[in-house]
Amino acid sequence: MKTLTVICPVYNEEGVISSFYAELHRVLTTIASRYSSKVLFVVDRSTDRTMDVLRDIARQDHSVQVLALSSRFGHQMSLLAGIDHCSSDAVIMMDSDLQHPPALIPELLDTFEKGYDIVFTIRNDGPGTGFFKRVTSRGFYKVVNRISQVPINQGTSDFRVISRRVAELFQTRIRERNQFLRGLFSWIGFKSVGVPFQARERAGGMSKYTVGRMMQFGVHGIISFSKRPLHAAIILGFLVAGFGFLLAIFTFIDYFLKSSLPSGWTTLVILISMFSGVQLISLGIIGEYIGAIFDEVKQRPQYIIEERINIEDEKLHRV
Repeated sequence: MKTLTVICPVYNEEGVISSFYAELHRVLTTIASRYSSKVLFVVDRSTDRTMDVLRDIARQDHSVQVLALSSRFGHQMSLLAGIDHCSSDAVIMMDSDLQHPPALIPELLDTFEKGYDIVFTIRNDGPGTGFFKRVTSRGFYKVVNRISQVPINQGTSDFRVISRRVAELFQTRIRERNQFLRGLFSWIGFKSVGVPFQARERAGGMSKYTVGRMMQFGVHGIISFSKRPLHAAIILGFLVAGFGFLLAIFTFIDYFLKSSLPSGWTTLVILISMFSGVQLISLGIIGEYIGAIFDEVKQRPQYIIEERINIEDEKLHRV
């Protein structure tokens, strides 16, 4: 019998985690003749009673494992922590707020068994998705696909199935500090296919992706897979410098033809503002790349584990 691990990152999901587990358990029961399954909850340090609820669930169901992180390391690092603690034939990653429907799992596994190493999902937003999120999501994928050499399908989500060899690749070789998993799974290649699904409403609680975190997520994605922003900063610098040179010639000629005009304080203000803006933008772009390098050079662990429940195989623990 094949083995399956379902990795579920969790952050402040006290109100929905029990319902999610119950629905997931029902689905896994339907495939029990094909897969020996376990569920691995990775808790990004929460401030509610999420851990207490999961302790109760794990006490009653020993196929449920819980990995509690010592601080809030983020959604992507929670997924990586889950991957690091897997040795199954198939690994499923999905959110625990019920927007990723557990009922889709059998279809994903059927597709996976056709010989694919990665089966990713393409999210079709429901009517409850806000206009701002729709627009920013579409804009992000358009920007990434325009400037990056690694294509990412529009609407790709973190609900996916991967094979053991893909998981081992992340366990041993891909150890970046700021991982953008949607891009990395596209970058590594292998045989992959997308399956569309209709996103559901959150069963409870609030979205943990604030505007600031969404922007940070997008910046990491762009920096991880493209150097074109640096090239754009160079080109913009040349364009503005050329414009400034032409404006200087125009101002010099205009001074002699119309000597009665003021000395040109307006031109100075425009030039100073324009050049200052370009310089700050360029420095900001460079700073993001330097910051990414700085994170890698420090070589801090991607995450730190505080507590393990129903996890006994110590050789799987990678921090």
